[in-house]
Amino acid sequence: MGEFLELKDKLLVLYDGECGFCNRSIRWLLRRDGHDRLRFAPSNSPSVQELLARHGFQSSGEEQGPDTILVFRNLGTPVEELLVRSNAFLACLRVLPQPWPTFAVGLRIFPRPLREMCYRFISRHRYRIWGRYASCPIPTAEERLHFL
Repeated sequence: MGEFLELKDKLLVLYDGECGFCNRSIRWLLRRDGHDRLRFAPSNSPSVQELLARHGFQSSGEEQGPDTILVFRNLGTPVEELLVRSNAFLACLRVLPQPWPTFAVGLRIFPRPLREMCYRFISRHRYRIWGRYASCPIPTAEERLHFL
């Protein structure tokens, strides 16, 4: 848990490290994170298991995490917040430079059930469309600064 204390005002983004779509999404966020507001960790990382358990996510297998994007805001504070699926992605967009926060506001116009339905559709078909990695791809030296 000590490694998460350094996050301060950054969002911690947990993702499925074996998913091709998830990895492409994380790389997309990395390229646009001009304010250095995001940190990333694969959800199956042993270092996040205690954090996930604290928020009700139980591993169903060895070192297996949830199969959705999770974003922690204010981690380690009394106002710690866990965002899931479409709300998690919108939180990421809100901390990026313009035009992405405006885009996030535009997406919030859609009711959450509709956003969740779209998110679940993509999630259900992500391995078929974008493939699956045997393990988490290794980030470049520059990208490693953004990973826990």
